[in-house]
Amino acid sequence: MEIKEIINLCEERFGVSPDKVEELPGAGSSRRYFRLWLPEGDETKHMLPLTVIATFGEDVRENEAFTGLSRVFHRYAHSGSVALAPAIYAVSESGHIYLQQDLGSLSFLDWMKRMRLEGEDGKEKIKEGVTRVIVGLLQIQNIPYRLIEDYIMSAGFGRRRIESDLDYFKNCFLRPSGVSFNEERLDAEIARFAERAADYPPAMEGFMLRDCQSRNIMVDGYDMDGIAVRFIDFQGGMIGPMIYDAISFLWQAKAGFSKEERWSLLEDYARWLSGWRDISPDQSLAVARPLIVLRLLQVLGAYGFRGLIEHKAHFVESIPLALDNLQEAVDDGLLADYPELERCCRELAGLERFRPEVRDDGLHVEILSFSYKKGYPENLTGNGGGFVFDCRGMHNPGRYEEYKSLTGRDRAVIDFLEERGEVQEFMKNVRGLVVPSVETYKRRGFSDLQVAFGCTGGRHRSVYCAESLAAYLAANYPDIHVSLIHREQSIKIRKS
Repeated sequence: MEIKEIINLCEERFGVSPDKVEELPGAGSSRRYFRLWLPEGDETKHMLPLTVIATFGEDVRENEAFTGLSRVFHRYAHSGSVALAPAIYAVSESGHIYLQQDLGSLSFLDWMKRMRLEGEDGKEKIKEGVTRVIVGLLQIQNIPYRLIEDYIMSAGFGRRRIESDLDYFKNCFLRPSGVSFNEERLDAEIARFAERAADYPPAMEGFMLRDCQSRNIMVDGYDMDGIAVRFIDFQGGMIGPMIYDAISFLWQAKAGFSKEERWSLLEDYARWLSGWRDISPDQSLAVARPLIVLRLLQVLGAYGFRGLIEHKAHFVESIPLALDNLQEAVDDGLLADYPELERCCRELAGLERFRPEVRDDGLHVEILSFSYKKGYPENLTGNGGGFVFDCRGMHNPGRYEEYKSLTGRDRAVIDFLEERGEVQEFMKNVRGLVVPSVETYKRRGFSDLQVAFGCTGGRHRSVYCAESLAAYLAANYPDIHVSLIHREQSIKIRKS
């Protein structure tokens, strides 16, 4: 039903049907994203974009917030600069679907990872890119309230919101972690902390994107000043202390900024903010200290809910780096006035259960199955070595009712795949690539290799292929350690 409505909206807006519609991997929300390829070659349609992103969301108010804010942010840029958000092309009559500019697939986080591979030149490019982000952020945050007030659906930042974030951390991360705490003392400290964090000068108040992390900033080509950056995922924004967004960006665990870099860049933000508002850099940095703690705990609450409660691997894999940031905050005395909260955070940061296993007993090969809809698996080994194989080119058993409830471990699905002959040739090619790496990694004394198989749902084709390769390596290389993970079924098996 969504596809038909998307195609109809595309025809209404552009006068053509898309040549191709592809559903994109989902993120943390329930929204669904599709890339549409528009026809090429017709001289009358040369002004059409090559691709468009269609978004389907059940929450109409949320859709209205995003499209309304995006239209304002898209227009609000200094002369000669790119827009700050994607263009909105059309919204369906139902309000459930909208078409937006395709900003590509390169997030600022992934761009930084690429730049770090370039050594010193890459470091300079990152510095320039971060400056673009901060300048763009300040532009958005200082847009006149009258232009955006109709699209803000969240209550303002304040004591109740802060207490809610800290309760989220307590119930979704602290409790499931197994760390014991005195609830009465902790609740009293949370109330006191919330009162302090909510006490900031009126001059610091502006639009907060709320989740301003580098995954929510897209690198959309280049302009005369360097990379062009655009912000997304701001529909939950609210009015509050603007420096919270800078903290969210700089203290994102996977962003890879050192402690010195974070504080230096936060000082830059505070200095530039003083050019927009009547507030000194020292005042901004004083407000920042409790907000750093708040952001770290709010993120851990989200990781706890999505990872420890909903068992989504991507969020579990992010916990160790977030705990490193928490340890740093504790060591820097940011929680010194809250002894029970500080003790809990210190114990959390020291928990081994969230740390990747350190090994010196030979090569460990981790083989995974996953769903592209839920994103690529993370690699926490540190070397990032390995392969990702796309199984979606093979016939999908999941299209047939009798196989939908089964997985690639069930005989009926195995027979379905093997009888068509596609999977044997596929796995022969996979082994031809993986086996030489296994032998090289062994010879050079490497500790970890990851091999991942993805398909649409992470249930049939990818599961079969992961099982097949794990069995082959375990049988032919008894001196290596093979583990098998079916991410979407929360199954982990040690093969050898």
